[in-house]
Amino acid sequence: MTWTELVMAAAPTRGEQPAVSDVRTGEVLSYATFVKRVTRAAAGLRSQGLRYGDKVIVNVPPGATLPVATHSVAWAGGVVVLAASGSARMLITQRHYDPAATRVEQVYSFRPVEGAKPFTELLDEREVEFGPLAGPALTFDGRRVFDHGELAGDLRRLAARAAITENDVVISAVNDPFRALRVIDLAMTCGAHVVVAHEPSLVGCRVLAEERRASVVVAPYDLARRLLREPALRVVDERTIVSSLDL
Repeated sequence: MTWTELVMAAAPTRGEQPAVSDVRTGEVLSYATFVKRVTRAAAGLRSQGLRYGDKVIVNVPPGATLPVATHSVAWAGGVVVLAASGSARMLITQRHYDPAATRVEQVYSFRPVEGAKPFTELLDEREVEFGPLAGPALTFDGRRVFDHGELAGDLRRLAARAAITENDVVISAVNDPFRALRVIDLAMTCGAHVVVAHEPSLVGCRVLAEERRASVVVAPYDLARRLLREPALRVVDERTIVSSLDL
């Protein structure tokens, strides 16, 4: 399976079960909706001229829209650039767009933004059935580019050792977009439900874990260390999510 196929793999059995809950916006993304949006937006990107290997800036915070934007681009054959500025064929944003900071031909936004088209315009009636098997997939610094095989292989290894199941609710207290994406990818590959915290704190994570009956929390080192005192939670340092990629 490819990188995006791994993240989609649980959809046939999980269906309308929640994949990502975004505490900041209140949005709940189901597994079925994720696959539908990704495959249809990929078709829309291609119809708008995206070619294999074209860069697309994805300036979207951790939450329910981050995996949709990222995997739509990857499934279409583009290269995801997790950044707020730079040069690319297109840009996908949540609500902010600074024309002075970017050089792009087209801009799409999940929320109304002057100068941007709604992301929903990309949701073509057709679907892209098969994504790329290999080639460049993602960068966050413009220097190192991860390919599909590298991201897929690492995700398989993470899933094998993480011991996360479809019965788990995973709290993501991660702010870095790439690390947050890897947490979401991992949880969805395992069929779990990931809840993305907003401005996570010790008290906030405790409350959220109790409200959502969470079993796992992924957090930065300092926060993870303090959460270790919670007997009902399995605590994961966010660095372990990307350490196998030498990050």
